[in-house]
Amino acid sequence: MKLARIIGGGLFAACIAAANVSAQQPPADPPPENQVPLEQGPTAAEESTSLDDLTILVGEGRTADTREFQQRLEQFRQEQDLQEQRLNDARAELARQEQISVDLNNEFDSNDLLIVEVRAQYNERLGDLQEIFGVLQQFAGDARSSFNNSLTNIEFPDRDEFLGEFAAKMSESNELPTIEEINRLWFEIVREANELGKVKRIPNQRVITADGEEVNETVVRVGAFNIVADGRYLTHVEDTNSVVELQRQPPARYVDSTSALLNAPADGGLVRFGIDVTRGQLLELLIETPDQLEQIQQGGTTGYIIIGLGILGVLLSLERLITLGFTSRKVSSQLKSDTPKKNNPLGRVLMVYHENKNTDSETLELKLGEAILREQPPLIRGILFIKIISVVAPLLGLLGTVVGMIQTFQVIMLFGAGDPSRMAGGISTALQTTKLGLIVAIPMVLLHTIVNGRSRRIMQVLQEQSAGLVARQAEASA
Repeated sequence: MKLARIIGGGLFAACIAAANVSAQQPPADPPPENQVPLEQGPTAAEESTSLDDLTILVGEGRTADTREFQQRLEQFRQEQDLQEQRLNDARAELARQEQISVDLNNEFDSNDLLIVEVRAQYNERLGDLQEIFGVLQQFAGDARSSFNNSLTNIEFPDRDEFLGEFAAKMSESNELPTIEEINRLWFEIVREANELGKVKRIPNQRVITADGEEVNETVVRVGAFNIVADGRYLTHVEDTNSVVELQRQPPARYVDSTSALLNAPADGGLVRFGIDVTRGQLLELLIETPDQLEQIQQGGTTGYIIIGLGILGVLLSLERLITLGFTSRKVSSQLKSDTPKKNNPLGRVLMVYHENKNTDSETLELKLGEAILREQPPLIRGILFIKIISVVAPLLGLLGTVVGMIQTFQVIMLFGAGDPSRMAGGISTALQTTKLGLIVAIPMVLLHTIVNGRSRRIMQVLQEQSAGLVARQAEASA
């Protein structure tokens, strides 16, 4: 029983020592991946069969653990002294760097004061020259902006870089320009003034056509106002410093003058040419102005109907004028002849008179009235339709106006009234249909008056001759 207690106490102490060692030591490193752990045979504890051997083994293990713990404790103390030395070195380096920072701050403050003093001396010595150089800087900036927008920039593109460096040099680095730079600035200004007064032919100029292709051709620059090619107006794009053909050309009377200008003799001469003194603004407005076809298209379906009625009315009026003109000539010829002819209304009425000479005057009057009524429809045919067109055309124009205003109000309801370009379509439709209606109605009224007057004149001749024949018959009967 006593032996069992001793063995139990020894085992308990061994377990506690093993637990302490395992808590203080890190886990053993795993074997490398390329190594395979060797097979271990049975331990000494497994081979021992007596309690005395087990007690001896437990005691030896406890002694080994104690020795290893002392070694680890000694190593930790040595490393702690090393860490304290490193900490002291870092604190010394921090103090040194802080001192350097203080010295640099003091040096910066002294240099700042020195800069203020030197700058004050610089401004004092510069005096009135500072204002002169300020004017030069502003003048260089204005000249650069003006040159970039000028047509002469396509011939002298290198001056933009010079003027940009000239202005930046004075504004950013506060450096004074040299005499050579000031002379070149003066030279560029004089050259620009000289070029603006020339009509110059420029060969092999790169031009971007309306189709997007690049071609080299001869162009003519008219001062700073216009640049043209053969049969085309061109424009200068400031951002890319390139010459581009206008997508839409002005009317033919302006375009035709470009060929004459391009083919003018080099020794001088006068050429009739339209110059845009606003440097492109008038030309742009002229291009944006819609032509007659575009104005008709703006009228929409109502406009096409009005134009169709107008064409129909004009054709009908011409037919009536020609027919009534020939009829009037035949009636006038019949008035001079005593023999009735069937090729005119008056001749046919006279033939009715000759066929009914022997009847009484009342019957003859009725016969002649019937003949006149028979001749009336061919004379007044189509006149009523011309009158209807003259009345309907302005009504259709008013209808188009109403439709255009409805479109305008719908756009306002959807997008508001902030953008006038969105409302332009409806307003254009309203105004164009009104204009087309009036354009058709006014000549239709005039043509109706002329045609109706000729028809009435022939009818009046027939009635006069009929009344004369009846009077003659009545006198003969009396």
